[in-house]
Amino acid sequence: MQRENEQSAGSEHKLHLTKQQKILAVIAVVLTVAVVGVAACRSMIVKPELPHQQEITPEKPDREEEIEEESIDYGEGVRPKAEGVRKSEDFYTILILGRDTGGGGNTDTMLLASYDVTNQKAAVMSIPRDTMVNVPWDVKKINSVYNWYGKGEKGIKAVYKEIAQLVGFEPDYKVVVEWDAVGAIVDAIGGVYFDVPYDMNYHDPDQNLTIEQAKGYRKLTGEDAMQVIRWRQNDSGFKVGDDGRIKIQQDFLKAVIDQTVTPSNLLNISKIATVFQESVETDLTFQNVLWFGQQAILGGLEVEDVTFFTMPFQYASAFTRVYSKQLNRPYYLSYVVPAPEKLLGAVNEHLSPYADPFTLNDLDIMYANADGSVGSTGGFVEDEPAALPPDLSPYQKEEPKEPEAGEPPVNAESETEESAETEGLPADGTEESETAEGSDAVSEEASEEAEMDEEEEILEDPYLPGIPNGPHEPIS
Repeated sequence: MQRENEQSAGSEHKLHLTKQQKILAVIAVVLTVAVVGVAACRSMIVKPELPHQQEITPEKPDREEEIEEESIDYGEGVRPKAEGVRKSEDFYTILILGRDTGGGGNTDTMLLASYDVTNQKAAVMSIPRDTMVNVPWDVKKINSVYNWYGKGEKGIKAVYKEIAQLVGFEPDYKVVVEWDAVGAIVDAIGGVYFDVPYDMNYHDPDQNLTIEQAKGYRKLTGEDAMQVIRWRQNDSGFKVGDDGRIKIQQDFLKAVIDQTVTPSNLLNISKIATVFQESVETDLTFQNVLWFGQQAILGGLEVEDVTFFTMPFQYASAFTRVYSKQLNRPYYLSYVVPAPEKLLGAVNEHLSPYADPFTLNDLDIMYANADGSVGSTGGFVEDEPAALPPDLSPYQKEEPKEPEAGEPPVNAESETEESAETEGLPADGTEESETAEGSDAVSEEASEEAEMDEEEEILEDPYLPGIPNGPHEPIS
């Protein structure tokens, strides 16, 4: 009986935990939850494999066939580097294309990014949309490539090819972002603080585009952000052009990175994931993107560690067969062409993932000659006629023929009389001379007006169907 009482008392005693035991129990539960959470997070965060390091496994037996199907035909042009010793173990390169579905589907925003995870450094180069590239058609602006190949996956693959040849290596991944996704991401993180550099007031009914933003530092909504990064001119005529727009986009991207890559945005992951699934096309998974974000946060990547710059360039003009034919006179189209040595330096210092430096022969940089023909640092031009001096014979005015040897000279007096009779004027030359001077003046004025009309004529660019372009304006 006494033993039973002792056992009962003992059982009763075990039901009452001390304060220390309770604390230990709580810690155990928290640790258990943390372990489960970490395991769940690990399943959500996956380090991306570099395309040329992916192994064929029983789960992926068709990898070789996939690579063969995805390979790009570079023909006789520059063959970009696709593998080799990297600068660091985790050095990634990504081509980012912004597709404006509301503006004809053009890829006007093109960024080439590198992220050295090992050393926590990154770089982003903007590529101007009027950059001349080595293509087999007449108008060689890079933003014509996507539409020329029918948009979609073929168009993206073609843009990838041109940029890979331009910089001498194949980017590891490509990301295509719809314009609307920018606003959606801004809303997903609760807005972005940004210093709008100008008063922006632009309206384009044809594109259903309204931009009304006041200058100054404030929190932008997704809609505000969309307007700011699309703006390049006001209704009043004030404009910053493509160069100014690229600068605004770079500054805005810095603000987004600074305010997105923070622990507080872990609560917004589901919202960001939804935007990713709906508006982003890429060969990276969302788990891969989370891995980059994790590495940036844990590695302490700051905006100051990201180098933003525009592709070093200069302006040049090249003869265009299409516009010359439409205008019935020689016409030279304005381009952005890379500054060879500076671009080479940027590739080697900031963008290339490879330890071995590139030379100019490794890059397919287009240039314009003084006569309007074009060339490439790679030595091969896909559009053969464009590499030859322009044929201006169809646009040259016929000069008066000189009399051949032995042929009597034209009787100037009889010709004057005949002309005067035809015009109903006296043949003494006095009134005719005055009239001729006046006629020449009128003729010259009419010619100038006709030339101005030609300059102001809106042409339909055959390479960007449905988008009107003045021949003197950058192609949209």
